[in-house]
Amino acid sequence: MSIIENITNPSRKGSVSHNFRSKRFEFFKYLLNKLPRPVKILDIGGTQSFWESMNFNEPDIEITLLNLEVQETTSPNFKSVKGDATNLSMYSDKSFDVVFSNSVIEHLFTKEKQVLMAKEVERVGKNYFIQTPNYWFPIEPHWVFPFFQYLPFSFKVYLTNNFNLGHIKKIKNKEKAIQQVKEIRLLTLREMQNLFPNAKIYLEKFLGLNKSFIAYKFEI
Repeated sequence: MSIIENITNPSRKGSVSHNFRSKRFEFFKYLLNKLPRPVKILDIGGTQSFWESMNFNEPDIEITLLNLEVQETTSPNFKSVKGDATNLSMYSDKSFDVVFSNSVIEHLFTKEKQVLMAKEVERVGKNYFIQTPNYWFPIEPHWVFPFFQYLPFSFKVYLTNNFNLGHIKKIKNKEKAIQQVKEIRLLTLREMQNLFPNAKIYLEKFLGLNKSFIAYKFEI
């Protein structure tokens, strides 16, 4: 495993990425523990393996994993559904005690879709905890490439088309490389505040810089 993977692989214990996730999750559990049981959580874009990697095992908490495709689950505490983060019309208002999402809202291609997801989070969740990387952090977190997000679009496509960079492996098909570059739209602090005007914003810092943001609202 490369040095970069040792730093950025969130599933590798001891990596910088895993340590950030663990610290973030401790903050989430602090908020969650203030809620009465039982608790229903909607995890947008999540996996059972993520919760297990955080050593989370509470029998009175039900977690619904919402993804573009149904995933296999092996615990009665988890169920997986197919859905779209921008349209949660299968759920009524305040259906969940908590809506949780980790590094998903930046994958929706456009600002308009990010607005739709934020509105749905506010609608179906009594509380929520939404994390996303910071546009202004100098290392782009998907390609793990300095200042990648500020490069001309055509150059980003070229790099994606020709090199393995961070979590994005070389995509030889140019159209697919274009789609991959279009998929990621990182958010600024002001944009995050505008998307979730009722939330508090927790700033995750690395070397004094804002690495990512968490918009959270817990009515306790």
